[in-house]
Order: sequence, then C-alpha cells, then structure tokens
Amino acid sequence: MVAGRRSSVRWEPSLPPLLPCDPGQKKPLSAIIKEVCDGWSLANHEYYALQQADNSNLYITEKNRSEIKNGTILRLTISPAQNAQQLHERIQSSSMDAKLEALKNLANLSRDITFAQEFINLDGISLLTQMVESGTDRYQKLQKIMKPCFGDMLSCTLTAFVELMDHGIVSWDTFSVAFIKKIASFVNKSAIDTLILQRSLAILESMVLNSHDLYQKVAQEITIGQLIPHLQGTDQEIQTYTIAVINALFLKAPDERRQVGVESTVDILDCPLTEMANILAQKQLRSIILTHVIRAQRAINNEMAHQLYVLQVLTFNLLEDRMMTKMDPQDQAQRDIIFELRRIAFDAESEPNTSSGSMEKRKSMYTRDYKKLGFINHVNPAMDFTQTPPGMLALDNMLYFAKHHQDAYIRVVLENSSREDKHECPFGRSSIELTKMLCEILKVGELPSETCNDFHPLFFTHDRSFEEFFCICTQLLNKTWKEMRATSEDFNKVMQVVKEQVMRALTTKPSSLDQFKSKLQNLSYTEILKIRQSERMNQEDFKSRPILELKEKIQPEILELIKQQRLNRLVEGTCFRKLNSRRRQDKFWYCRLSPNHKVLHYGDLEESPQGEVPHDSLQDKLPVADIKAVVTGKDCPHMKEKGALKQNKEVLELAFSILYDSNCQLNFIAPDKHEYCIWTDGLNALLGKDMLSDLTRNDLDTLLSMEIKLRLLDLENIQIPDAPPPIPKEPSNYDFVYDCN
Repeated sequence: MVAGRRSSVRWEPSLPPLLPCDPGQKKPLSAIIKEVCDGWSLANHEYYALQQADNSNLYITEKNRSEIKNGTILRLTISPAQNAQQLHERIQSSSMDAKLEALKNLANLSRDITFAQEFINLDGISLLTQMVESGTDRYQKLQKIMKPCFGDMLSCTLTAFVELMDHGIVSWDTFSVAFIKKIASFVNKSAIDTLILQRSLAILESMVLNSHDLYQKVAQEITIGQLIPHLQGTDQEIQTYTIAVINALFLKAPDERRQVGVESTVDILDCPLTEMANILAQKQLRSIILTHVIRAQRAINNEMAHQLYVLQVLTFNLLEDRMMTKMDPQDQAQRDIIFELRRIAFDAESEPNTSSGSMEKRKSMYTRDYKKLGFINHVNPAMDFTQTPPGMLALDNMLYFAKHHQDAYIRVVLENSSREDKHECPFGRSSIELTKMLCEILKVGELPSETCNDFHPLFFTHDRSFEEFFCICTQLLNKTWKEMRATSEDFNKVMQVVKEQVMRALTTKPSSLDQFKSKLQNLSYTEILKIRQSERMNQEDFKSRPILELKEKIQPEILELIKQQRLNRLVEGTCFRKLNSRRRQDKFWYCRLSPNHKVLHYGDLEESPQGEVPHDSLQDKLPVADIKAVVTGKDCPHMKEKGALKQNKEVLELAFSILYDSNCQLNFIAPDKHEYCIWTDGLNALLGKDMLSDLTRNDLDTLLSMEIKLRLLDLENIQIPDAPPPIPKEPSNYDFVYDCN
C-alpha cells in the first residue's frame, strides 16, 4: 500500500472503537503493531499480528502489506506463531469438543501461507497424517455413538491437510504407505461422508500429479473398478473429483503402463499400450461417463467439462505410439494387413501357383490391385506407411474400415477403380492423408491445456470412436471428391474442403456419431462454396481509392464503437480462476470496471457466479490512474515462476498482468482467448493505447465492411471510378448566376 492510505484496526475480544492505522508507511510492521498494542495497553506486542477482518483471515506481513487497500478493516489478533502453537496443542486435546473446534479453526486458517508456514514448522503435517492414520482406529469404538462428530473431525483434518499442502512448502514424497492406504480406504468405502470423499480424492490426485513414487503407491491401492461407483452417483462434484483422479493416473503413467484400469494398477506395468481402450471398455468407463455425466439431466459445469476434455485428450494420445511408428517393409505381419485389405476388396478366390511364370503373374495382379486401392507405391505399398505421422495408425484405420464397414469399404474401392484414371479418388493415399489431418484436428500427442473445456460428447459414444470418426470422414472424402469432379491434381484442394467440413461439423458439438454424420450431410461441397462466398463478400477488401478513403474516414468512429463495447464488457466483469499446480482446488475471483471507468473492483469468490457480481461485494479496489502498464504472456510476473503450469503454451497465451505502484501487480489468466482479447483491449483503451488484439482486427474488418456496404446501397450496380470525375472548365461568363439580393 502506498503512503497516505489509511486503514483501521480493532481488537478482537472487546471490539472497541476502531483505531486509525497506516500500514503503508515506511516504518516496520512490528513498530505499527507495537503502537496499536500500546494504545490498548497490551504487553508483549511480539505475540500479536494484524489480520484482515474479512472472511479471508489473511495475516498482514511485510511482503503483502502493500496490497492493503484504503479503508480496509484490520483486526489485532494473536500472531501466526502463537496461533499455530495453540492449535497444535488443542488438536491433541482429549476433549472431543475442543479437538473438533480446533480442527475447524485450523482448516480455516490453513489457507493463509503465513500461518501455514508456522504450523508446518511445528511438524504439523506429520501430526495431521498421524491423526488420519491412527485416528480411525482410536475412535472406532466411538463411531456408533459419535458418528457426526467423528465425521466432522476427519473432514476438517483432511481439509486442513489439503490447504496446507496447497502452499507447496512440503514435498509430497514424504508420506508413508500407511497414510496412502488410509486415504485410499476412504475412497474405496461404499458409504462415506461426501466431504471426506472429496478431500480424499483431491489428496490422491495431488499425490499422483506431484510425486512419481507416490503414483506407484497410489496405483497399487486404487483401481478404475473401485472409482466407477462414484461416477454412478448424482453428485457432480464427486464425479468431477473421480474423473480428475483417473486423469491423473492416466497422465502420469509411464508409456508402457498407460493402458490400464484392471484389478490392480500394478498390472498396468505389463500391459501393452493398445490394451488401454480394451480395459476401459471392460470396465464400461466410457458408457458410465456418457450415461451418468454427459447425458445426465443437469448442466455440466466448467470444471467437469475440463476434466472430460482432459480424458478425451489422454484417450486420443493412446494413438500416438502407432501414429509415430513407421511400417517395416520387411515385417510379414504388417504386410499381411495390406494383403487383407486387398483380399476384402477383391475377394481373390485362389492363389496362383508358385512357379516362376505364376510368380510374375501374381506380382502383376498385386500391382494392379494395389493401384486400384490407391497406393502411391503400387509395387510395395508398405513404403506408403513409412512417413510419420500418421505411420501405422493410417493402416490400422484402413483395416478397421474394411472389417467393420465392409460394404462401404468395397463400394468406395470399386467405385474408384471403375472410374477413369484421372478422376479416381485414391483410397490408400487419401486414407493416409486423412488420418494425418484428423490427428492434427484432434491434437493427438499434445498434452491437455490447463484451461480448455472443449470436449466433444460424440467421442464418448463408442469404444473405438477415433476409428469410427475416420470411417465417417473417409466416406465424406469420397463423396466430396465426386461432388468436386476432382482429379489427382486437385487432391490437396479436396483435403482442404474435407478439413473445413469436419471442423465446421465439430463446431456444432454433435452429441453422437450419427448426429455428426447428419451435420456433414448438410455441409456438401456446394454448401461450402456458398459459405466461402458469403464470408468472402463479408470480408471483401475494396481496393478502389474512393472506398479506401471512405474506410479511412469512418475507421475512427468504428474503433470508438469497439472501444465502448470493450469497456462495457469490463464493466460487466469476468470470473477468473486462480490456477496452480493442483487445478482441482482452484479458487475463483471476479474483476470488473466501475461504471465511471475509474476503478477496478475485484475479490475472491467461493464458487463460480451466476451472472454479474455487484461492486459492493468485491472487497478490493485498484484505481485506473494507478495502473502503470499491462503486460502479456512471458512478460507476466506469474508466468516467470517455475512449474508445469507455467510452461503450458495455451496458458501463456491467456496470461496478462496489470502493473501498478512500485512492485505491485494484479495477475490474470483469462478463461478463453475471447475474454483475453476483451480484457487486454479494454485495459489498453483505459490507458489510451491502441487495441491490438486479433478480435479487434476481426471486429474492425467486419464492422467496416458492413458500414461501407450500407453506405453504398444506393450505388448498387454502379461502377465506382478509381479517380474522381474531372472538374469542368470555368464558364466564359457568370450571367446565369442569380443574385438573391
């Protein structure tokens, strides 16, 4: 806080009149606390501290004192060290009531890093883990008569543990197998308190994500089969935590283990990668998620959408190994797959004799058939699969299509083999390129984004969704090829059209593969041409000089319109996440601009809000006049910290910070690219700087085009000259002028 701002302090026990205080002045905080204590005749000022009087209970330190806002009410309370010592003793009390009250206070105070550090210094984490390990046994006899008290004690203990570990002070590698087994036992119980289950799942997720050794131990205690009952309930929070644990196990599993889910995750170690989908299918995980989560009669919240997106990405990443595997032309088993494609398509009744003459005949027949199948290398089609990506994944897709959609496969192959050479759609070549394109669209092999919620329900409707997706798209490609009357020279053009068709259909979020197929039926080549023409007209760049001059004239008022829209959106405000390495425990905070555009109001929220948050409920303020700069991406202070989250490219693209005062900043990670553009544009507009986002450029182009077309409506079908018409010569006399006087 800058000098000159003032706050007030009250002493908790008796709540006397407020005392004015200026924690922003340069004197040490300890000196300020001493002055306050002297004012109330309190001895031993070193046993006291200042704390925010709101629900945050944040202790004021030399590090965070600059963040105190004008008018903030502080309270004088016992110091973090004293408080930690007292609670450390009280949670070991023999009185159940005193113990429970202390645990509740501990769970509340543990969110503050200053208190957390003091409690951890007393070996508080070890104490909590011992209570979890032994507490259930010690009080097992009391459960029947004190079950509510026992449940509250355990949930408060686990909550305090989660909050303390969230600060990243203690390594996750320090925990015993007994503690892991105890936490896992809470998850494996059929009937357990909801809050205890939530905290237990959160702890297991953090263990897996933050420690390789703990991953191994957790994987031995928790199986997919034991987690599935939690997905079949109606509590979306529990379902979200459960999928988060599954994702964590999936994400951290070594490649050779990333298949699993059967009875012991130890089995994962020995499973080949391709068995993952089979094991998940055995446990019916996909169908359970589809029935009880995606198609449940309730809206899917953002956190659940994110976890479903992560599961979708991790599932597709199982294809990466095949995508990056080249075919070995000498491998007979791999060559047999190509022979099978030929056999299904042309149904050879008998094999020629192996005599030298017949061998030549066989080679000739194979070469002819491989040409009909559309391979580039007719003699040795195995060479077509040596490029990665898509590698062997393309051949896998082709075989799946041939075996599971045999009639469609034979029709596609025979249709093209009966066309003229120049008009045939090469099935082999197109399948390879199509597989590569689908991998790019679905980002196979890329790590999931920390902020994305973009899952597609259709990929949860089939155990072999990628292969089915390919089968639909390969038939689309053949249909589009015919509609375009394409030749081999048009191959890349056809692939571009197919990519546009697929991406436009996916944008509508079809709920099933059949619905996706129906969307594609409405996106024929003719329809794509119409869409392109419409977009081209809307984005038409008028080159004539009069139009360019008109653009230049009206551009400032369009920019002003965009600026007002951005500021209006800032006045409405946005809910942001406080992301950290444990996304499951992230908190929300809200920021909005005051209607007079002079102050930014912001504050923490317990949950994602429905609609706007009123200004008066946001406890913190930042005057716009105090803002020094707005920085983005890698220049943001919170992006310079170490950690896996900070290395994520998509998070970097959504990060921005407001710099104010001397060393203060307000850090943001936008929920999506649109909000990022809105806020960076709006903040730049407040500072009198240019709005440079992609969204502003697109809006400017669209609005300019619309405005120009509206102004030129009366000139429709009239040719606009490049240069103004010549000015006529002056008349020989002005006798025709009428004198009004």
